[in-house]
Amino acid sequence: MNTKVKKLVVAAMLVAIGFSLSGFSFPVGASKCFPIQHLMNVVSGVVLGPAYSVLVAFCISLLRNLAGTGSLLAFPGSMVGAFLCGMMYRYTKKLILAYAGEVFGTAVLGGMLCYPVATLLMGKEAALFAYVIPFGVSTLGGTCIAAVFLSALYRSGAMDYVKGMLGEGKRE
Repeated sequence: MNTKVKKLVVAAMLVAIGFSLSGFSFPVGASKCFPIQHLMNVVSGVVLGPAYSVLVAFCISLLRNLAGTGSLLAFPGSMVGAFLCGMMYRYTKKLILAYAGEVFGTAVLGGMLCYPVATLLMGKEAALFAYVIPFGVSTLGGTCIAAVFLSALYRSGAMDYVKGMLGEGKRE
């Protein structure tokens, strides 16, 4: 089977898992925190790379919005973190930098990008850094879960199998 088709199937499975578990959330400040979204961002960033990771984040955010369980703030928050996670892993092959990319991309960059979305599109009053702490809490939770999950996959050898099936090399 074509590598692109395999990656698309894995991306679709991650979207399905991310959406089906999106009911797990908790409020922090002005936003709801969805750690499963960030778990999927890290897994897709490491397994599939930045482009597919952004696609996974976009699709989960879109489905959550269509189901009425998400807001427009889910888009910049998740997509920037997913992209940065995937890029950091692609160029360094270091998991710790992928985790840092997800946290920084979601909390700081995504949190700041939510300011124009909240004020212009949603009509909310917000400060530039209003979403940084809530997004930071959410992404730290999801990234910690991802670190445990990916560590288990690497220790068991399952990640090498998955990467081999997707035509990717081993982690250095």
